[in-house]
Amino acid sequence: MFAVVKTGGKQYKVAEDQLLTIEKLDAEVGETVQFNEVLMLGGDETTVGDPLVNGAAVQAEIVEQKRGPKLLNLKRRRRKHGSRRLKGHRQHLTVVRVKSILATGGEDSGVKAATGRAPAAVAAE
Repeated sequence: MFAVVKTGGKQYKVAEDQLLTIEKLDAEVGETVQFNEVLMLGGDETTVGDPLVNGAAVQAEIVEQKRGPKLLNLKRRRRKHGSRRLKGHRQHLTVVRVKSILATGGEDSGVKAATGRAPAAVAAE
């Protein structure tokens, strides 16, 4: 069985016991979170949401909180000025392991919903 979930502004096709690297979630390592925005369920019988599948959920365990690779942005001026500016960025990421895909009963499971968190530097501004 597989599901298509939406988190962090992106859509992911997930299956049970799959590791997934997504945008930062507001949860600690070892916690179980639940993705309630399920767009599609597949397997023996396919269910497509309109836009979401009612009652469906995907539960996952937080494996790691990390930062992605450094991306560099270099700006140069032309000709004789010799000025340049280098900016770096590392995205905050969360690694999750999908534990179960629930076709029904997702709203009654009692598991914390997966929500994103802005990094501390951005939230302070």
